[in-house]
Amino acid sequence: MTIEIIALALVFFLVILLFLYRRVWVQNEKLKISLQETKFSKQSLSTKYGRMTEQFIPFLKVYPYDENNFRFLGTPVDGVQFEDDKIILMEFKTGDSQLSVRQKKIKELVKKNRVEFEEIRIS
Repeated sequence: MTIEIIALALVFFLVILLFLYRRVWVQNEKLKISLQETKFSKQSLSTKYGRMTEQFIPFLKVYPYDENNFRFLGTPVDGVQFEDDKIILMEFKTGDSQLSVRQKKIKELVKKNRVEFEEIRIS
């Protein structure tokens, strides 16, 4: 009879342990999902902040050119600054953001003087 009571107590204890383990595991999975959603939301907000900010940079005092000569493109570069002696492709970055692969390729083409002007006439 004593062995039966011990065995029953052991089974009961194991059931409680399994229940607690499952409960902790479910909470852990919920936390993982919540963390992923938070990271995605943060990245999304950062992207939106960057896109909003880049549209206002030409109007800030720190902008070294005449904002009236800036034309916003958005992609693949933020815009073009037209000066009397040069044309500048502008890309604004905030925080620790980096140039995209495509933007790096554009920068490389500019440095290699692979920029052209083409006129297309429609009659």
